[in-house]
Amino acid sequence: MAQSEPRTPMPALCLSCCQISDVVAADCRRCGGRRLVSHPELESLGIAHIDCDAFYASVEKRDRPELAGEALIVGHTGGRGVVVTACYIARTFGVRSAMPMFQALQRCPQARVIQPDMAKYKRVSEQIRSIFQSATDIIEPLSLDEAYLDLTDDYRTEAPPAAEALAQLAARIESEVGITVSIGLSCNKFLAKLASELEKPRGFSVIGRDEARDFLAPLSVRKIHGVGAVTAGQMEASGLRTIADLQALNEAVLVARFGKFGHRLALYAHGNDDRRVTPYQALKSISAETTFQHDTASAGELRDIAGRLSERVAGQLLRKGVAGSGIVLKLKTSDFRILSRSRRLSHPTQKAQVIYENVAALIDKAADGRTFRLIGVGVVDIEAAASADPLDLFSYGVGSKTE
Repeated sequence: MAQSEPRTPMPALCLSCCQISDVVAADCRRCGGRRLVSHPELESLGIAHIDCDAFYASVEKRDRPELAGEALIVGHTGGRGVVVTACYIARTFGVRSAMPMFQALQRCPQARVIQPDMAKYKRVSEQIRSIFQSATDIIEPLSLDEAYLDLTDDYRTEAPPAAEALAQLAARIESEVGITVSIGLSCNKFLAKLASELEKPRGFSVIGRDEARDFLAPLSVRKIHGVGAVTAGQMEASGLRTIADLQALNEAVLVARFGKFGHRLALYAHGNDDRRVTPYQALKSISAETTFQHDTASAGELRDIAGRLSERVAGQLLRKGVAGSGIVLKLKTSDFRILSRSRRLSHPTQKAQVIYENVAALIDKAADGRTFRLIGVGVVDIEAAASADPLDLFSYGVGSKTE
């Protein structure tokens, strides 16, 4: 009678005791913990993406425990107010970051709304950053609430494998800061970012080198870093809907279709990414743009679209904890000429309404009968948000369930 093959142990990380061991059962043999992460490449990967779970909302719930079971939105009410973030309870009602506040409250009218406290979030972010520095000095912050870490052998401060060091970081943040994080571990930044999105909140996910191509194949092209709505629409219109569709094309074809970006698409489609984790570089500008389906000369239409772009830019400013004191309008004419117009503000801003009002004034001067195929809205002269939007220069709307 043939005997079954013995089950091969696989390295597994216990998120309770932060130790890796060969595990064949459903619990940790050291501590009995059941939050285990198993992966054959667990001990050889060293690039991580760490994302705080609903950061601003989590900080507010930490400081106000009575809000623990409530739907909470952090953002601005009034005219062009937008959602900065929403807790996971509010998200079950369809509330999302950068959504207009009136729409968010239509979906979740019982939500409590709190104005963002950027100074507090910056302090918490610095506390988290100092915890990161206990494991590595190679930290690339993307915003106040997320960062890439290089925990490969050359840069890791202490002996434990990267996976164990990351579990220790998550445990310290939870106990010392009072919020949770989700972690993605892989061999490069592109895959690490994808991994961190797989299981939120309080997740820890791994994508290995060997499985990357197969893992990516069924995903939408929209999952690729740098593929925005316009590019995704163009890809889908040409039959490129999944990453597998891109994998079927060689680099030369992708470059012919998408220019220089085609080279990066060829890398990403196969799970490759040559970008290094780069410690902080000063942010110079934040912008958003869109290409029209049909060219337009209408100042009113340009203003309407600029309003939506202003909300997107303001959302990015808030998430990154920065502000800007220069407003830029970009227009591309039907014959592909670029027009750029700008205004200087007396104080840096994060507010969509302030951005929009200045852009609208620039549009009124630039809309002279020419037709345009693209519009962009940007903020420049970026700095920390501490001095943004003095209260005497900006009045908030007041609605129900706000504080």
